[in-house]
Amino acid sequence: MSRTPPTRSSTGPIRLGPQAHAALRPSVAAAVTSGFWHDRRRVNAQVGIPQGPALLEAAGNLHNLRLVAGDAEGSFVGDYPFQDTDVYKWLEAASWQLAQDAAAGRGTSALAAEVDRIAALVAAAQQEDGYLNTWFQSGKGEGRYSDLRWGHELYCAGHLIQAAVAHHRATGRAELLEVARRFADQIDATFGPEGSGKPLDTFDAHPEVETALVELHRETGEPRYLELAAYFVDRHGHGAHGHEPYCQDRVPLREADTVEGHAVRQLYLLAAAADLAAETGEPALAEACARLWHAMVATKTHLTGGVGAHHDKEDFGDPYELPNERAYCETCAAVASIQFSWRMALLTGHARYSDLIERTLFNGFLAGMSLDGESWLYVNPLQVRDGYVDAGGDHSSRRTRWFRCACCPPNVMRLLGSLEHYLATTDGRGVQLHQYASGRFEGEAHGLPIIVSANTDYPWQGRIEITVEETPVQPWTLSLRIPQWCTEYTLVHADGGEPVDGVVLDDGWLRVGRAWAPGQQVVLELEMRPRLVVADPRVDAVRGCVAIERGPLVHCLEQQDQPGGGLDAVTIDPAVPLAVKERPDLLGGVVTVVAGGQRHTLPDAGWWPYAPATDTTATADSRAPGRAMELTAVPYYAWANRGTGSMRVWLPTG
Repeated sequence: MSRTPPTRSSTGPIRLGPQAHAALRPSVAAAVTSGFWHDRRRVNAQVGIPQGPALLEAAGNLHNLRLVAGDAEGSFVGDYPFQDTDVYKWLEAASWQLAQDAAAGRGTSALAAEVDRIAALVAAAQQEDGYLNTWFQSGKGEGRYSDLRWGHELYCAGHLIQAAVAHHRATGRAELLEVARRFADQIDATFGPEGSGKPLDTFDAHPEVETALVELHRETGEPRYLELAAYFVDRHGHGAHGHEPYCQDRVPLREADTVEGHAVRQLYLLAAAADLAAETGEPALAEACARLWHAMVATKTHLTGGVGAHHDKEDFGDPYELPNERAYCETCAAVASIQFSWRMALLTGHARYSDLIERTLFNGFLAGMSLDGESWLYVNPLQVRDGYVDAGGDHSSRRTRWFRCACCPPNVMRLLGSLEHYLATTDGRGVQLHQYASGRFEGEAHGLPIIVSANTDYPWQGRIEITVEETPVQPWTLSLRIPQWCTEYTLVHADGGEPVDGVVLDDGWLRVGRAWAPGQQVVLELEMRPRLVVADPRVDAVRGCVAIERGPLVHCLEQQDQPGGGLDAVTIDPAVPLAVKERPDLLGGVVTVVAGGQRHTLPDAGWWPYAPATDTTATADSRAPGRAMELTAVPYYAWANRGTGSMRVWLPTG
C-alpha cells in the first residue's frame, strides 16, 4: 500500500487520517450540478428527506426518544430494538443535505430546524453516563448489553456516531458530536479484551460501530476510538456468538476465504476492516479485504450488483447460488457493498472497485427508491412472476410507503445525500474521476489545487466533456475510469477532435499526464451499444437465458410494455439485433432497448406439471414456434413504478 500525501480534508463520509496508508483520498470538494444524478438527488432533497420526520413520528421512533427522556407517556412503539437507527440515518442524510444547501448559498431552512429539533430529542434521551438506546431504556430489553446477538445496541451507536460526524462536518456544530463521544466513551469503558479490566470481552453481532469508531477517530483525533474499532473487528470469529456465520463469527476475518452470513453485517464488517487497513497499514487486513471482495464479486453478486441470495437470514448463499424471483438483494446490502467497495478503491486505487460501485449504484441500489421518492423496495428481485401475490410487509416485491423494519429508506437517503463524495479522488499528483456525472471536482498536485468539471448526459449517452478549470503550472495526471463493460472508447481534444496523445491505459484507468492550461477540454466517448450478456454456467438459475445491458444500466422487461400481457410465455431471439429508442414520455424519461422475441402458447395447467423427458411436450426447446413480437426493455432501476405486473431481467432464449 502507498501512503498518499496529506491533502486538504474532504467534507464527506470518509476523511482519511493525515498518515493513512491509502492510494487515494476523496475529492477535496465535489458538487453534482446537473444530469441524471442531480435529478435523482433533487427528488431525495425535495421529497425523500423532508418526509422523514413525519414518517418517523408516525412509526413511533421519535415518541420513543421522548419517552425515555421523560417527555412522553405510554410505552415503546415498534417491534425492533434497532429503531433508533432510522432516526440516526435520517439525521445523517439531512446533515449532508444541509452541507449541499450551504455550499449552494441557500442558508437556513425548515430542514435545519428539523435537524436541530430531532438532534435535541436524541441528546435529551441520553443517560448521564452516555448510554443511549430507547429499547433497553424503556424496559423492552432485559438490561444493557444483555442480548448482543439481537439487541443491536452497538449497531445503533454506530449510526448515531456517523450522524454526529456528518452533522459536525456539515454545520461545524459540536452538540450531536458530543452526544456521540459520550456514548463512544461509555462503550470504550465497557468492552475490551480479557485482562483489560473492562466488564465485557465480546462484540455486537451486527457490525456498524466499528467503521463509525474509525471515522470518529478521524474526526476527533482520539486514538482510543481507533483501538476500540480494531478490538471489535478482531473479536469476530472466536465463538462469542457460537461461531455462527450469521453473526460474522465463524472464522476470524483475516482467515476467511469467502463472504457469508447476513449480507449487510458481512459488508459493514469489511468496510470497517478496510478503514482499519487504511489507518494502520496492516497488509494482512488489506489482503483479507481484497480476497473477500473478489470472492463476493466472482461468485455471489447478481448482475444488478445486488447481494444476498436468501430471504432466510438475509444472507449470502453458496457460490453461484443466484436465484431470480427469490433473490433477496436487500437495498441496505447494496448500500453496504458501495461503502465497502469505495473504501477499497481509496485503499488500493484499483478501478475494479469503482466498476462494481457503478453497477450497484445504477441498478441494485437505485431501484430501492421510487421515481417520485415516495415509496421503497426492501428487496430487489430479478423476476416477478405472472400471478404474483403480494403478501405485503418488508419482503414485498411491490413498492411500499414505509416498513416495520425501516432500515432501507433512510439508508438510501444518506447515500444519495452524500453521493458527490463517491465520484472523484486525488492522490496529490492529480485527479481521478471514478463515476461520470456533471459537476465540479477538486484535487491537488504539488500542494496546489486542481479543479476539473464534467459535463455529460451519462448514462443515456457515453460522451463526457472534461474541462480543466484551475491548475498548477506543473504537470499532473488526469485519470478517467474506463468501465469494465466498455470495449470501445476514444479520448480527443474538444477543440478540433484530435486524439489526445501520451495516453496510458493502466489497470482500468485512462491516464493523461501533462502540463494543463485553464480552459483546456478533452472529450471521453464511451461506446454505448446495447448488448446481451450470459451468466457463468454454474449459475443454474439462468442457464439458457440472456440479459440486456446498455452502458452501466441493466434492463428488464415489465409486463406493461409487452403486447399480450404477462412474461412467463415470452422468449427473446438473440439473432435479432438490439435497437435503442429514446422515450422521454416513459418513466421520467429513459432510453429503452428494443429486442425481438416470441410469445408462446403454454399448455393448460394439468393435475401434475411434470412429464417424462422422453415426452417432447415436456422440453422447453420443443415448444411450437410462437408469435413474433417486439420486446421493450426498460432500465431496471425504474421498474415497479407503474403499479403491479410481472418483471424479469434474465430472458429465456427461443
